[in-house]
Amino acid sequence: MSVVEDKASIKGGEFLIQETDASQIFIPEEFTEEQRMIAATCRDFLRTEVHARLDEIDAAKSPELMASLMDKAGELGLLGTAVPEEYGGFGMNFNTSMLVAESLGTGHSFSVAQSAHTGIGTLPIVYYGSEEQKARYLPKLATGEWKAAYCLTEPDSGSDANSGKSKAVLSDDGKHYNLNGQKMWITNGGFADLFIVFAKIEEGGQTDKNLSAFIVEKDFGGITMNEPEKKLGIKGSDTRQIFFNDCQVPVENLLSSRGNGFKIAVNILNIGRIKLGVAVLGGAKGTLDHAINYANERKQFGISIGRFGAIKHKLAEMALKIYVSETACYRAGQNIDDAVEDLKQGGMSDAEAKLKGVEQFAIECAITKVHGSEVLDYVVDEGVQIYGGMGYSADAPMERAYRDSRINRIFEGTNEINRLLIVDMLLKRAMKGELDLMGPATAVAKEIMSIPDFGIEDDEVPFAKEKKVLKNLKKAALMIAGAAVQKFMMKLSHEQEILMDVADMIIEIYAAESALLRVEKLMSQQDEAAVALPKDMALAYLHEAVDKINSAGRSAITSFAEGDELRVMLMGLKRFTKIDPMNLKEARRRIADAMLAENKYIF
Repeated sequence: MSVVEDKASIKGGEFLIQETDASQIFIPEEFTEEQRMIAATCRDFLRTEVHARLDEIDAAKSPELMASLMDKAGELGLLGTAVPEEYGGFGMNFNTSMLVAESLGTGHSFSVAQSAHTGIGTLPIVYYGSEEQKARYLPKLATGEWKAAYCLTEPDSGSDANSGKSKAVLSDDGKHYNLNGQKMWITNGGFADLFIVFAKIEEGGQTDKNLSAFIVEKDFGGITMNEPEKKLGIKGSDTRQIFFNDCQVPVENLLSSRGNGFKIAVNILNIGRIKLGVAVLGGAKGTLDHAINYANERKQFGISIGRFGAIKHKLAEMALKIYVSETACYRAGQNIDDAVEDLKQGGMSDAEAKLKGVEQFAIECAITKVHGSEVLDYVVDEGVQIYGGMGYSADAPMERAYRDSRINRIFEGTNEINRLLIVDMLLKRAMKGELDLMGPATAVAKEIMSIPDFGIEDDEVPFAKEKKVLKNLKKAALMIAGAAVQKFMMKLSHEQEILMDVADMIIEIYAAESALLRVEKLMSQQDEAAVALPKDMALAYLHEAVDKINSAGRSAITSFAEGDELRVMLMGLKRFTKIDPMNLKEARRRIADAMLAENKYIF
């Protein structure tokens, strides 16, 4: 595998067939003082306006409370982070907007309302709106004068979004569309002033195959809604069914072009996925802080429970998973920023460059969404366990965190859909010639029939042994994906179990590699003592990733291989998932002890 050193030359999904130079990735330690101040403003807002009112927010009987919090967030500029400056926003780059999402991640239901408004509610106009639409709507959305909602899902249209039945029929005078349909699970529905609505245009008795998108003002009329949904978690998020009954939408409020709605939905969801992936880390860090604090305070058998090895194990696992997922998110976020700048220098408009930049790294967006949401679920589950009986009490913070976390594996496309998309997008790019997957996969197939390479790694190269492990893990994924493609050809999409196994391998490779690159870059900037604990986390995670990849690989191979092919592939998997043992117990204890001493997550 060659090493990619030029940031502008990095392609989405290429990490699976290329090595990345550590100097070319962004790490959170590199945020500027200005960016850190923005993050502090977000955390201060949550502390003063949201955290003390979480019970009140969850129990709210009307949408006024959340709307008032959104007003205050708008006054601080927290709703205009991604809106261009000429329309009243801040025009932040992608990674800065990611940092805002993370820093607001402990806001529970408020975080959901804010992210729905700034993301899926506002970005369709930022990226696809005409100049007239941007000038009319973005200044109001950036300040919070108007709140936005996104209307895609229908009762019979969830993961299969393009199957929606909502219709838009052009009036006889050609001045407006009559919009009719039912939407459900609409966040901010009860107080939104503006809705991004997806429907199929019907003309002459014929209905378009693809969705179109419309900007719908609440005052257009013909809009009714149910009472807020009663939900397992995020109870303070105003979520409703909304009905459009002969809602008259001016023709100039068609967003982008006719039939382009599905593409809009897909691209906006790509952004939503990585933003969610980083937002949940804010929640995970807050949950871990509570768990560390409780482990220090709670005494059993005369000592703090944080002194017990079982609790240290939990705290360290929570920390290293957060650290790894955070690293993957900002690595991908900077890749998007670099791609955007490269496209703009090539003459592309700002909005189009941002869309293309995110689209280029759609695979990484799906990876970070799946990984981050499952890290949060792990963290809150272990948080409840550390709190013991109090973890189950609504008087302690873990009960709300546990309930609120669960939605994130469903939001922005279920994790199952995202796993399937990861492999599907990789294979489609290979078929288009954008990524050479079959070349490396064929080379791996030949390699497993040859004598293993027992070459000695260069001790002068940082993480030489670990990089060889990563290279071999990539070979394992390529071996199985290549064999599955050859076996099933165009019917591979029906083998969802195999695809999800392969996706799990790819997710773990990206996460483990990201953490190792982060630590390698830190080693070039800080002394050995300062990097010792991050190194423990990266190495511990790599060991765990090897085990997960081996397990997923065996599951995939035994699902389709037989006879000699089965034997050879299992032999190859065993070869490609070897790693020198390390004392994981002591590494976890060092991580946990450092956090317990500071009484917080310190990384």
